[in-house]
Formats: sequence, structure tokens, C-alpha cells
Amino acid sequence: MRIARFVVQDDPMFGVVEGATGSEEIAVIQGDPFYNGIEPTGARHALEDVRLLAPVIPRSKVVGVGRNYADHIQEMNSETPAAPLLFLKPNTSVIGPGDPIMLPSFSDQISYEAELAIVIGRICKDVPLERVDDVVFGYTCANDVTARDVQKTDDQWARAKGFDTSCPIGPWIETDLNPDNLRITGALDGDLRQDGSTSEMVWGARELVSYVSQAFTLLPGDLILTGTPAGVGLITDGQRYDIDIEGIGRLSNIARR
Repeated sequence: MRIARFVVQDDPMFGVVEGATGSEEIAVIQGDPFYNGIEPTGARHALEDVRLLAPVIPRSKVVGVGRNYADHIQEMNSETPAAPLLFLKPNTSVIGPGDPIMLPSFSDQISYEAELAIVIGRICKDVPLERVDDVVFGYTCANDVTARDVQKTDDQWARAKGFDTSCPIGPWIETDLNPDNLRITGALDGDLRQDGSTSEMVWGARELVSYVSQAFTLLPGDLILTGTPAGVGLITDGQRYDIDIEGIGRLSNIARR
């Protein structure tokens, strides 16, 4: 099931995206699916008639994972961490499909990072591996936009990875998906730059949820970004980055100065 958040005129709504590619419709649901479940209202809209928003704005946090693909670790001349390398992005960094990535004035080296994002569906803490699927609402595409020069100079990654608009997500949340072996690609203005599989992660999606929950109480709508495959590079004013993840769809955003 594909859960989208959208507007037709003013007020954001949630809905279920149905239909084949090119002829999708959104069946509007009542309230917030994280708390109200999936209750159709009977209203429907053609997908082309709505504006998609970030499928969720985390009430609490976005947890990022660094250096989780071996080929990306090699291209960054880094070493594999002994345990998942975690960092936080504020919810003010989150934007939706089609929203502009606003390049910050304090950086001249902004890079893209195509990632699978895990969306938490219920409050949880210290989740054992065998119970992870019970707390996951679904999965979406994410771009862990990074000020690469600032990442090198600051002792912490908060500014480099947490600035406003640095976390595009979307286009919707896929609730019925096995995250173990999904192709993930990224293209800059149509030129393929990243091409990997979630099977190449050092720590898989379920392992990450269990590990992160040991440190943080996870709340409905929280996101966990799972790392990026090789091929990261810079994005400049006016360029578009498209992220495609098998079984989910495409997230596209244009950088603006």
C-alpha cells in the first residue's frame, strides 16, 4: 500500500495511491494513518491533480546512518565503523517531492546521497530483531543532502547534514515491502550517478531499527536513513537529482541558491 500526503487546495490530507503508473488516483483517508489507521472517506483525486508533500513530517527526529555501504566507504577513503555510525537531522530539514533544495550560503560543496528511509509506525524502545517488522510503518526514498566541506571542518555533522531542506523524502510510503534486496539509483539531470542495492548494506534495515532503538525511543513518523551507495557527488544551482528505489518510486528535487 502506498500512503501519500498531499494538498489539493489548502489543507494537507493523506491518501492511498492506487492504479497503474500514469493513471494513478489517490483515495483520501480519514485523518492521520499513524494514529487513525486507514479509513477511506470515499473521496478520490487523480494523482496529477494534487501536489504531493513529504509523506510524513517526523514529530521527533530523523536518524541518519553513515558509512553503511562498502563501496561508498571506499570512495570516501574511510574505514568501516565498528558499529552503525549515527547522526541526527532535525524535522525542519524534511521537504517533499518537487520541493527545492535550498543551497546554504555557508557551503560551496553540497552533495546528494540516495537512500532508503525507514518510517517508524509505533512508539518503541529496545526492539529485538525478530520484532522489527511490527514497528515499521513502511519505507520511502530519501536524499541525505550534505554540505561536504562543512562535514570535513566541523567536529559534529549537525550543520553539514541538518540544515533546512537537507532531507527530501517521498514520493510516498510503501507499507508492503521487503527492504533486503532493493535496487537504489540516483541520477543528476538524467545522468546515472548512483546504482546499488540494499543487499550491499553493512547493516541491514532491520538491524538498524533494532540498534537505533537501543539509544532512542522511536515515535510514529520517525525516520531512519540507511546510508548511501557509491557515486555521491556535488549538486549545484538548477540541477535536479532523481532517486529511484525498487518497489517505491521516484523522488525528484532541484537545487536552488
